[in-house]
Amino acid sequence: MPDVLAIVLAGGKGERLFPLTSFRSKPSVPFGARYRIVDFVLSNLVNSYVYSIYLLVQYKSQSLIEHIRQNWFFSSVGRNHFVTVVPPQMRMGPEWFQGTADAVFQNIGLIKDHETDIVLIFGADHIYRMDIRQMLKFHIENNAQVTVAARPVSIKEASSFGVIVTQPDQRITGFQEKPKQPISMPDNPEMAYVSMGNYIFNTNILIDALVRAEKKKQHDFGAHVLPDLVEKGYSVYAYDFGKNRVSDIKPYEEQGYWRDVGTIKAYFDAHMDMLGEKPIFEIDNKMWTIYPAKYDGPPVKILDGEIKNSVIADGALIYGGKIENSFIGSGVIVERNTEITDSLIMDDVVIKRNSKLSRVIIDKKNVVYDGEEIGLSPEKDRFRCHIDVSGICILPRAARYNEWIKEIKHI
Repeated sequence: MPDVLAIVLAGGKGERLFPLTSFRSKPSVPFGARYRIVDFVLSNLVNSYVYSIYLLVQYKSQSLIEHIRQNWFFSSVGRNHFVTVVPPQMRMGPEWFQGTADAVFQNIGLIKDHETDIVLIFGADHIYRMDIRQMLKFHIENNAQVTVAARPVSIKEASSFGVIVTQPDQRITGFQEKPKQPISMPDNPEMAYVSMGNYIFNTNILIDALVRAEKKKQHDFGAHVLPDLVEKGYSVYAYDFGKNRVSDIKPYEEQGYWRDVGTIKAYFDAHMDMLGEKPIFEIDNKMWTIYPAKYDGPPVKILDGEIKNSVIADGALIYGGKIENSFIGSGVIVERNTEITDSLIMDDVVIKRNSKLSRVIIDKKNVVYDGEEIGLSPEKDRFRCHIDVSGICILPRAARYNEWIKEIKHI
């Protein structure tokens, strides 16, 4: 392994995930009852023996900062083992980061101080497993100056993405932004390459490219920096993510699973991908762990009830009822005679007796009252929760928790 520094871009607003991003950035949104979205990229880096990680944050970052502080602390075995949160320093002026390239440029001093051979620039917004060592091997063997992680998608889907045009040896010759007629992969006319937003740069090339982009007031890797490097004749290659292999992936899983959970429906569907006896994304992989948030509390306690095809996190207390195709977070209380179907219940939610939930997301620290039904009647739901265009109902974070606490104290 060469000396490698990782920079994770974790400042996304996640506006299409509203209201889950009302109080937190997209990478900090809880996922799968025990994780945050950011845990997937960090786990991929650590599992690939990349231990020098700067996490660039921006919008509504306190939740993310606390999560990193509590769950991603490396013991001081060496000065190059760290996950360090870097907020905007505003050294170039009063503006926040203006784009992905500008975020890295504003922290160019960290790169120079680290004296690294190679810099990884990865996003923090996706659900996937990736052995980054394989991409590094490809980068070195091809004498690449820049390597872009590329995901094969069908030609029909490719029009919704930025398409990468390559030669048969994977060298990039151009880019198409949401083209009506995407150019296919050289060896597969039914598929096209799209960028995953993950890059490997030789350090000197990255620094030079960022300085040029700053002079031109160009702030984005995908729109400005990479096309400029290709146009100038640098050796920029596409790494085929479809060929990446992670240990202990089950035969029934989708090879090269990768999801951008940027909308409520995509976020919800990615959860459903983890359910079932043979899920297409198996979270239980002891050879490639996705590291969850630590929970200092008791194990789950189930007193009664009927539970099918669901994930129940530590500290949940289930008195009874029916739970099916759902995720129940830490510290959740489910009272008797409840029905929870196809729903995501985040930490510290109280679901009181005789209530019914269907295709609902309940954010942290909430209460569903006695006999309440959510997700069953759009006419009623529009007065008490946010209804996504997909029809999924979301109860925002702590929407009712404080009034419930007052009620308890009053009693």
